[in-house]
Amino acid sequence: MYNFLMSIYLHDIPLSEAIQRLENALREAGLWRVLGAEVLPLDDQALGRVLAEPVWARKSSPHYHASAMDGFAVRAENTAGAMPTAPVTLAFGTQAAYVDTGDPLPTWANAVIPIEQIEPLDEQGGIAPHPRQPAAIRLRAAVPPWSNVRPLGEDIVATQLVLPSGQVLKPYDLGAIAASGHTTVCVARRPRVAILPTGTELVPIGTELKPGAILEYNSLVMAAQIRAMGGEPIRFPITPDDFQAIRARVQQAAEMCDLVLLNAGSSAGSEDFSARVVESLGELLVHGIAVRPGHPVILGMVERQANDKTPLQKIPIIGVPGYPVSAALTVEIFVEELIARWLGRRRAEPPMITANITRKTVSPPGDDDYVRVVVGKVGEKTLAAPIARGAGVITSLVRADGLVVLPRGVQGVEAGETVRVQLLRPLSDLERTIFCIGSHDVLLDMLAQHLAEYDRRLVSANVGSQAGLVALRRGEAHLAGSHLLDPETGEYNLSYLPRYLPGIPVKLVGFVRREQGLLVQHGNPKRIKTLQDLRREDVTFINRQRGAGTRVLLDYHLKILGIAPEDVRGYDEEEYTHLGVAAAVASGRADCGLGIPAAAQALELDFVPLFHERYDLVIPKAYAESDLLRPLFDLMQSQSFQNAVNALPGYDTSIMGTIIAEAGS
Repeated sequence: MYNFLMSIYLHDIPLSEAIQRLENALREAGLWRVLGAEVLPLDDQALGRVLAEPVWARKSSPHYHASAMDGFAVRAENTAGAMPTAPVTLAFGTQAAYVDTGDPLPTWANAVIPIEQIEPLDEQGGIAPHPRQPAAIRLRAAVPPWSNVRPLGEDIVATQLVLPSGQVLKPYDLGAIAASGHTTVCVARRPRVAILPTGTELVPIGTELKPGAILEYNSLVMAAQIRAMGGEPIRFPITPDDFQAIRARVQQAAEMCDLVLLNAGSSAGSEDFSARVVESLGELLVHGIAVRPGHPVILGMVERQANDKTPLQKIPIIGVPGYPVSAALTVEIFVEELIARWLGRRRAEPPMITANITRKTVSPPGDDDYVRVVVGKVGEKTLAAPIARGAGVITSLVRADGLVVLPRGVQGVEAGETVRVQLLRPLSDLERTIFCIGSHDVLLDMLAQHLAEYDRRLVSANVGSQAGLVALRRGEAHLAGSHLLDPETGEYNLSYLPRYLPGIPVKLVGFVRREQGLLVQHGNPKRIKTLQDLRREDVTFINRQRGAGTRVLLDYHLKILGIAPEDVRGYDEEEYTHLGVAAAVASGRADCGLGIPAAAQALELDFVPLFHERYDLVIPKAYAESDLLRPLFDLMQSQSFQNAVNALPGYDTSIMGTIIAEAGS
């Protein structure tokens, strides 16, 4: 029976069809509505809750005619004709009464004259010693009726609608509810969402990790997402890969909650517990959705146990993929819609902008492809740069400024093509974003941290020195890190500027001198000392990508030594950053790789120094002289920043901030 069901459901269906199947099942179960309501005291605990019913005013605000300032209440008609040359005098007590701001007006008054606009008189007609208790007042200008008065109901009139149902309560909403005469507020009940992490390989946060163990933090991320959406997350302990144990845990969660998120792998095979559990407890609606990332999503309905008080009910269950990016995206697509419906609020709609994508992006034609991007403005262009892909790349969630959705049927976009971007951060952040595309150095992360103190965001893409110069030529970056060695002159970067940036005025700014050498495993077990060791059959190398300055440096020295690339095991295996090379060596994928000592230190590797080089920043003159980049130059001149860099191994800051050359002007 199970295999038959899998043959029906185990295939990807379009996202729209999956959403419709779930909606139909929820409507049939009577769950496509607000789940319930509760009455709360009117205090700050109501902040962020959603009104389950409209708020109608029980009383007016203000509920009397109130003075809007300190002065004298009068009848406006009695001031008629008052002029500087023909003042009017009114008797205190019968024609004028002193009022403070907020005081009720006497029943006979309909205007207030500010105290600074009258002359207080004593009984003899002189200036009264006590301006608030004169015998009379003299005024030299007439006032119209209801001047400087807050009339009854100016803000709220009894019986009027104050707030509609579905309103997400903000701080000032609470004040309006109180002003209209309420002491409590009726809000939608928060949906309770169970989060069930499963997997024998998972271990809790804080556990000392061993090979094969995977830190379980998906439930932490999903719980935060649900709380931000207005739901009440309930995180369950990790359940090992055991069908009966998972089934029992799902049953337990279904009795307590309105939605179950079963975080487990859901591809076909003997370990596919999620689909089996859903089918055994209810109805499996969907197994596989044509969305990237996130194919193996399960949608279903499971039954609650009936009892004397409660009839048999069904609640939704979502089988969430185990990879963190897929898990987060699944929650964004499906859970936000459900919680919005159950709370009676509108679905969150992120702001949309158009941007030019910075590089060609290939997309599977049958999937809705969600591409995370960083976004910034370079000149008049708004740019979206795709960041590292992969369902397990949690840092792509952290770094992303927005999402580009490439719909099914589209096989990708070309570099420079206009795309729509769902923003994940405020639009104002884009105005203070510095785009750096080019060679990688760990100092870029340090720059980003320090620039944040200057109200600037540094967004960097590690594509190599040559690709960084190409990005500058296309107007896709404010600056590029570069360390391109000219084999003919031994000089860095200068000869490449007219080649890659013809006619573009740029400044070549010195950043650091740094060491390059071989990153080797701790203790250097293979006794690797020079590039000559790369010829050895027992040594595996990890390279940088084509166009990277480190790759150019390697090729230059291999040529001098007469070593052909094909003689180096691993020459064609590439990483895009120094830290990527370090990780490859630390994990045993390679025995060594060319990189910087800071990367070796970061992953506790040994470092074999070989060369010294200059790492510069190439900055178009228009940006070098802009307000946006001024903090960058201030920071490079900062002694505290230079001290922080010098504290790392292999760096010399003596050239930091120096204009080495200007070209293209």
